Amino acid sequence: MQVSFTLRKDKITKSGLMPVRMLITSNGERIRKSVRNVKTLEKYWKNQRIKPNLKSEDYNFHVEYNKQLDDLENKVKLIFRYALLNDIEADKNYILQQLENKNFGKNSIAPKFIKSFDEFIETNRSSKAEGTIKKYVSTINFIKDFQKYSNYDLSFNNIDLNFYEKFRDYAFNERNTLNNYFGRLIAGIKTFMNWAYERNYHENLEFKKFKTIHNTIEVIYLTMDELMALYNYKFDSKRLEHVRDFYCMGAFTGLRFSDLSQLKPSNIYPDEIRLSIQKTKSIGHVTPLNNFSKAILKKYAGTIYEPIPSISGQKFNKYIKECCKKVGIDTPVNTTRYIGQRRVDKVQPKHELITSHTAKKTFITNSLFLGMKEMVVRNITGNIDEKSFKRYVEIAEDFKKQEMDNTWNKL
Repeated sequence: MQVSFTLRKDKITKSGLMPVRMLITSNGERIRKSVRNVKTLEKYWKNQRIKPNLKSEDYNFHVEYNKQLDDLENKVKLIFRYALLNDIEADKNYILQQLENKNFGKNSIAPKFIKSFDEFIETNRSSKAEGTIKKYVSTINFIKDFQKYSNYDLSFNNIDLNFYEKFRDYAFNERNTLNNYFGRLIAGIKTFMNWAYERNYHENLEFKKFKTIHNTIEVIYLTMDELMALYNYKFDSKRLEHVRDFYCMGAFTGLRFSDLSQLKPSNIYPDEIRLSIQKTKSIGHVTPLNNFSKAILKKYAGTIYEPIPSISGQKFNKYIKECCKKVGIDTPVNTTRYIGQRRVDKVQPKHELITSHTAKKTFITNSLFLGMKEMVVRNITGNIDEKSFKRYVEIAEDFKKQEMDNTWNKL
């Protein structure tokens, strides 16, 4: 679909004014429509808009006329988008009818909620990290399940506090959704609703009243003894050996799973790794290499796995648990989660809690234990907000106090 404006030289007035006509081209069909009350001299017409008159000339209404042309072009684009999202054939009669509809572009522009959410996801694929897109997909799938269960009328005007309460009750009572995951769902809905509001899909701001929920949870990491036990373990299986080395590479560098997965030999330098961080979009991030990370890279140099073996995230999280179980990382760990107001305590062997995300946490925590300066740790690991990082510092301080109690305070 294309929109353009031209002067109608065949309709020139005695004073030399020419009317402006809009031309819409779509699927080989041309639609012409005169723009009401917009006329200009040919000398002012440039790049399909009216340029300002000289100071010595009478005012030519270029501001008002150009705004009218801009509004008209934007309205045509909204008409086509609305037709696409609602499976409407945008033929000549439909387009001309909606152009005459003064209310179009207000409440009537709202496309179907689900299709608009799909558009939201596709629009963000080129600018958001893969993990963020997966969260958006999970959110819309959860909403679809909710709609199927409750038969709730999903429309932009109905995303209000009534929706929030019903959605919350479904999440907690029917799906046993943990508070933090529910908070991410609500955050995703609010992001989408704001995106749709900016595109004039709705005028409903009730979603701004939705409250996200976040409970502080335990920081799961491998202690230095556990990490070294994993690093030095002799696995019979190459599969588990590769998974172990990938995890340890994250635990020795602080790099995320997504960044390690995109690692190439060209990113490797004698004493550092240089790459663009996927999540934060930072370019040329430098990660120093220590003796352990260098040893892992040296192990795979010149092999088909260079710089390190890679594996899908889902399989990785399954296999790393198997690795840690074989190593004997089975200290009982109590975790506390909340589903609404309901507290859920669970005791599990530590290996069941180890995932790709714990590698970076292992690096941060052990780096602080070993005395690395907080500012340096934050710089190496990239974007960690102050509140999150403070938790690692507190863990390190508690560890130091325990060591003091176990040594000097026993004398």
